Amino acid sequence: MALKHPEKLTGVDTRLVRAVGLAAGRLPFDVTVSEGLRSAPRQAELYAQGRTTPGLIVTWVMHSNHQDGVAVDIYPLRDGKISAATADYDLMAREMFLAAHELGFPLRWGADWDRDGKPRERGETDNPHFEID
Repeated sequence: MALKHPEKLTGVDTRLVRAVGLAAGRLPFDVTVSEGLRSAPRQAELYAQGRTTPGLIVTWVMHSNHQDGVAVDIYPLRDGKISAATADYDLMAREMFLAAHELGFPLRWGADWDRDGKPRERGETDNPHFEID
């Protein structure tokens, strides 16, 4: 299907950009890019969230791989809205891993930080996050 907001991939490693494009083209739903390259002030803002500013904690690090251009957050869309269906994230991850394999680089998924093949079993909840490993 379609990739929405590809301009948010500007500055992201070309291997990851290509993988996102390949995966999006193979999925039965659209994919939207939420964040690619992230500035230090943006990372500091996200780190403060849930600590010194209102909101839920969304990051645990002061320096993210987003700042190095080797991470991206993408979401599945159903009827133009972000899907909450775990199956959609699992399918998206499968296609991302397949694309990364085809392109010859290692990929890490935020829903399986420890890379044991068991997503979300230890509070690994960053379903939209993919990074070059």
